[in-house]
Amino acid sequence: MAVSLRSPPSSALSSSSSSLQRRNVRLFSTASSNVYFNLRTSFPLIRASSSSLDAGLSTELDAVSSFSEIVPDTVIFDDFERFPPTAATVSSSLLLGICSLPDTIFRNAVDMALADSSCCKLENSELRLNCFFNKALVNVGGDLAKLVPGRVSTEVDARLAYDTHGIIRKVHDLLKLYNEIDIPLERLLFKIPSTWQGIEASRLLESEGIQTHLTFVYSFAQAAAAAQAGASVIQIFVGRLRDWARNHSGDPEIEAALNRGEDPGLALVTKAYNYIHKYGHKSKLMAAAVRNKQDLFSLLGVDYIIAPLKVLQSLKESITSPDEKYSFVRRLTPESAAKYNFSEEELTKWDQLSLASAMGPAAVELLGGGLDGYVNQAKRVEELFGKIWPPPNV
Repeated sequence: MAVSLRSPPSSALSSSSSSLQRRNVRLFSTASSNVYFNLRTSFPLIRASSSSLDAGLSTELDAVSSFSEIVPDTVIFDDFERFPPTAATVSSSLLLGICSLPDTIFRNAVDMALADSSCCKLENSELRLNCFFNKALVNVGGDLAKLVPGRVSTEVDARLAYDTHGIIRKVHDLLKLYNEIDIPLERLLFKIPSTWQGIEASRLLESEGIQTHLTFVYSFAQAAAAAQAGASVIQIFVGRLRDWARNHSGDPEIEAALNRGEDPGLALVTKAYNYIHKYGHKSKLMAAAVRNKQDLFSLLGVDYIIAPLKVLQSLKESITSPDEKYSFVRRLTPESAAKYNFSEEELTKWDQLSLASAMGPAAVELLGGGLDGYVNQAKRVEELFGKIWPPPNV
């Protein structure tokens, strides 16, 4: 990948933070349907503090950051100074939040989208609203690209999740709009659901040099197929698999992990990591929905870990002395991956039929639920745009 996910210079951070604080901007999100701002897949990197290391002491955050890139699960701008992001995600839920809070630095990006002449002249209301939606995503994504030095991931309409060519057309449409505002290709990721059609779209887009971010991965088959497709980022939701396992049964992959005495979410990340590294795939693996410090410690070595702010704050406040560093062990390594044995069935060249047969009830249910949530948010954005269009003075 052309752009590394590294911390920005302190000058850039202080500039962005002070600008946001002056505007008194606040982003927030909830787990309910009333989601406002969702930057959960931004990819910030937290590096160890050289001063604490020089003194022979470091925080737990310093220690774990030497193994994995730690991603603050933050949607509040006030938290950016403590855990500054270096990249971000623009999504339908973010657009809903912008529209609900008129005094944000992104509101002008949405208003400009609703005033776009190429969209306004479309007589078909469905096409007009979709045009507004695309413009708003890209305008906000462009603003985010000015605030963070890393990549901006743009959500692809989940209503296209089972349409490979529709996904590709949508990404090309969004990319054309990004080109018009001079956002370079290497600054962009496109977030695609990991249906078979989404995975195939990722393969074709990556062959064009367009970076993709496959989400809603809940099974090894999905992770392996995504890696074979060459997806730039593969996102696995650890906690959601655990939640499913607590309330359901009958999924062979989850039952196998439980029978080994393993957490199913952590086991999936470990297996996917070993597969990617043993067979030389380029994909980076992201562990999301990490719920506590023990989860994080168990995943050390994975490329990215999305951690709640309360976990990061606890890590930051916990000091470790040199003789305590033994407790922080890299769990996932290329060396251990090389020794991992996969079954013949797991080493298949995945296609639509084999993926469908290998996905258990947990992956099917969780993928479907995630898609429903995204689709509902997209519809709400278009309904809202239909109510507020045309904006004042247009």
